Amino acid sequence: MISRDLFERRRLKVLNAPGPSIASSSDYVLEDPALASEHSPLDAGTLRREAICTLRTINDPEIPLNIYDLGLIYNIDTDDFGNIHVEMTLTSPGCPVAGVLVRQVHDNLRRVPGTTSVRTALVWDPPWSKDRLTDAARLALDLL
Repeated sequence: MISRDLFERRRLKVLNAPGPSIASSSDYVLEDPALASEHSPLDAGTLRREAICTLRTINDPEIPLNIYDLGLIYNIDTDDFGNIHVEMTLTSPGCPVAGVLVRQVHDNLRRVPGTTSVRTALVWDPPWSKDRLTDAARLALDLL
């Protein structure tokens, strides 16, 4: 059994985690309406492309590459109503900028024109590995 004190230290305090339970992927979820000015929702494909472009502007603070090409984004679901649902991870559960990076992803996606709401979930399964790097990231890191 994990003590409440240990649990509180492990939880990302910047995220709106639910009550006192064992940490799981559901504890690391942000869900908010869009911050973008009034725009008509885009079709799901266009919204997905815009979301990916936005994610490619966010760099990992420890590795000089964007989080999308690093493979930190596991899933992006969009729909014709302007909703974006993202599952992301970090290179390590002990990442010192975890809360800041997740919040940055979430808020930047909320600014994508045509977005009505964003749900960002931090997940740990499967664990991140170098296998998730895109070819562009492998080239930039001289891993090809």
